[in-house]
Amino acid sequence: MALEDTLTAVGTAALARCGGRPFGTHLFSVWPGAAFAATAFPVRCTPGDNLAIHVAVAQAPPGSALVVDVAGEAEYGYVDEILAVAASTRGVRGIVLDGCVRDIGAIVRCELPVFGAGVAVREAGHEAGGSVGRQISMTAGGPTPLPVRRGDWIVADDDGVVCLPRGQVSSIIARTLDSVSREREIIDAVHAGESTLDLLGLDPSRVVGWEGGTDARSRRPGTGRSRTLEALREAAARSAEGHPGARPRVAPRPAVGESRRGD
Repeated sequence: MALEDTLTAVGTAALARCGGRPFGTHLFSVWPGAAFAATAFPVRCTPGDNLAIHVAVAQAPPGSALVVDVAGEAEYGYVDEILAVAASTRGVRGIVLDGCVRDIGAIVRCELPVFGAGVAVREAGHEAGGSVGRQISMTAGGPTPLPVRRGDWIVADDDGVVCLPRGQVSSIIARTLDSVSREREIIDAVHAGESTLDLLGLDPSRVVGWEGGTDARSRRPGTGRSRTLEALREAAARSAEGHPGARPRVAPRPAVGESRRGD
């Protein structure tokens, strides 16, 4: 499995939980189901102008993704039908921009994954400068801007956008695969009738209105802390008998070794 396939399979939520750096929550996919994983080609626009994006489309390596800083002036349609078609034709995998887009229907028709902050009919100019291939800063999920460098990995799907800094990709994927595997075991155990309170070692007595008594886990001997991996696996095995369609979302761990060419 190629690295980009592994990243899109595990998804942004799991990656963000395991070291991926999330972009701001204001970004959304232009069309449902849009997703990609690719190395970043950073772009910085002059406010209200998209000349740098046109240059990036002409210069970005095929298979990369444009990550665009619009310098704080979001209320323009920086990406339109012309740019979307040009980017798709030249092999750009996707575009993430901290600004607005327009020509939504046309972008959907060309099936280019585009993630932006909104929709604006106002046309951007094409004369000012900007930069391509240089480090930029994007609005992030916290108070500190997120630096994006050329060669960082960008993963985007319906849950959001995350950045995997170059040099950390393999370690983040390894943690993510472990996390996804544990989560899959918990989900299979829930299918088998287990309680999330017991599986996760939660204390419901902290919630006003809980009617299970002062000992949150007295209903089940041996609980009172998070289930062991062995217990989860036993529950997963029981669940598999009744839910043969349940499958992990990702390939087995050896796929990561095959995919390290991108790190």
